[in-house]
Amino acid sequence: MFKYDVIVVGAGHAGCEAAVACSKLGAKTLLASLNLDNIALMPCNPAIGGPAKSCLVREIDALGGIMAIATDATYMQLKTLNSSKGPAVRALRAQSDKKEYMRFVRNLLEKEENLSLKQCTMSELLVENNEVKGLKDEFGQEYFAPVVILTTGTSLEARIWVGLQYLEFGRLGEASAKGLSPSLKKLGFNIGRLKTGTPARVDARTIDFDKMIVQPGDENPSFFSFLPDRPIRKQYPCYLTRTTAQTHEIIKNNLDKSPMYSGLIHGIGPRYCPSIEDKIVRFAHNPSHHIFIEPEGIDTYEMYVQGFSTSLPASVQIQMLRSLPGLENVHVMKPAYAVEYDYMPAVQLTHSLMTKNVKGLFCAGQINGTSGYEEAAAQGLLAGINAIKYLQNKEMITLSRESSYLGTLVDDLVTKDIDEPYRMLTSRSEYRLLLRQDNADERLTKIGYDAGLISQERYVSYLKKQQTIEDEILRLKETKISPSDKVNSVLSKYGENIDRGLKLSELIKRPNITYEVLIEADKSTKDMNLTRDVYEQVEVKIKYDGYIKRQIEQVNMSGKLEKIRIPDDIDYKTIQHISIETRDKLSKIRPTTLGQASRIGGVKPADISVLMVMIESHQLQKKN
Repeated sequence: MFKYDVIVVGAGHAGCEAAVACSKLGAKTLLASLNLDNIALMPCNPAIGGPAKSCLVREIDALGGIMAIATDATYMQLKTLNSSKGPAVRALRAQSDKKEYMRFVRNLLEKEENLSLKQCTMSELLVENNEVKGLKDEFGQEYFAPVVILTTGTSLEARIWVGLQYLEFGRLGEASAKGLSPSLKKLGFNIGRLKTGTPARVDARTIDFDKMIVQPGDENPSFFSFLPDRPIRKQYPCYLTRTTAQTHEIIKNNLDKSPMYSGLIHGIGPRYCPSIEDKIVRFAHNPSHHIFIEPEGIDTYEMYVQGFSTSLPASVQIQMLRSLPGLENVHVMKPAYAVEYDYMPAVQLTHSLMTKNVKGLFCAGQINGTSGYEEAAAQGLLAGINAIKYLQNKEMITLSRESSYLGTLVDDLVTKDIDEPYRMLTSRSEYRLLLRQDNADERLTKIGYDAGLISQERYVSYLKKQQTIEDEILRLKETKISPSDKVNSVLSKYGENIDRGLKLSELIKRPNITYEVLIEADKSTKDMNLTRDVYEQVEVKIKYDGYIKRQIEQVNMSGKLEKIRIPDDIDYKTIQHISIETRDKLSKIRPTTLGQASRIGGVKPADISVLMVMIESHQLQKKN
């Protein structure tokens, strides 16, 4: 008999985070994978971060996860996007070495004393009295545990499409996972169908890079992990090309060969990451689209064609690719394909990521309807932490929308009917000035420390950093800079000057003045010798002080509804003065607070007023 505390099904980014968290927190953990050679695989672009997603990676790091550390250790390029814009939209992005990333993560897993790896297909859930007991694999072997975390990615009952032809694969070269989806249906779970895709891979030796625009990394890069002394590695360029009129014509002439346009694919694809044929149809007015050519690894000629996802036949893909400048003679190493797979709408989960109907069963990643490595990893980490809380009979962690992008992600998933792959965007958050990539440690390190995943040494280092930031803000508010020829010669380079003594905090509030300009103009600031991660936060906190205070007031106002809890035993079906549709949605999702209820699609402010009266009446009845 195989007995564990936790069984994690799936070794993608969600599964790896969940498994490491559980094992670090002392649980005897089994990580089951269809193929142990594909642990932490990036089946699409080997890139981490980007808008909103970089915040998730930093939040993972602040909570004690592994994605940021693995990315910093294996990057081929680091680049901050939107660097000239405001802090809320700045986003670090890394192009990773795919194989090196996988090796690094597997090495982390195999170092965990409490963690065992197993290659098998878990095909059936074992459940008694609405509590999970374990799993059965394809050979009939049973594995017992009071907690199971499903992180199955795109594998459940999956098939991939190239043209009008399909294969029973979850990813090219990896079999579909059979059995678990019917097992979930048998337990009463609602199962849906989604679709995603990935572009072709091409041989760098057959590309004319002179016809493309070079996209270099940052000369002085930032890193994802808040740990000090991140490794400095050689950076490799990406390249930019564009679709042509010929590309568009080839696609239009072959739409009848697309499984999506011929109605063979029933799963809904990601609106924010469409296939190239979808772009051509939906944005017919656009004569050209950006296509990025990005390396897959240091020791391979394989390159990724970013922005060129398609499910058209392999022969048509070659024509399409050879119509791009620089790819006229390209050799295709792997074709693009679309993948359809089963998922379990996350309205069936609580904010802890445990299912409402089966205790001890958690879900994380693409099984919940999300898209992206970062979204999956963040969910996996939260599910792992809460799995241990559940085992210890302690209150599980619920992250609020104002605390993190992870909190926003989970809240969206469990309160809204997701019918397309959910991708994290900055626009998803109403508190994005508070939820920046630079302050994720300030927001979440204490939670990671209390959970047991942040060491005492790291926590002390974090506290010192926060004190340094506060001290420097105070110093800038108290220190004056006087006008002089030397000072104004520096400031004039940035279109500024001063004609009277000015507090440094007032000077840095000017749009053209950064902390780095203060270092250049003011000796006392230069002598502080602060690290960039510290002075960036100092600058943001001073420069955007008014906006931040306004958003904090907004949080406090919305927090009033979050504090009003809805009794567990309320029967929504009996509530008068709200529509039947709203009653059905409330009964299905069963929100725990008025704040959560207010975010359910279709629930109106008037419905919240009715609920508020209902809660007061319910409380009065209980008192009597």
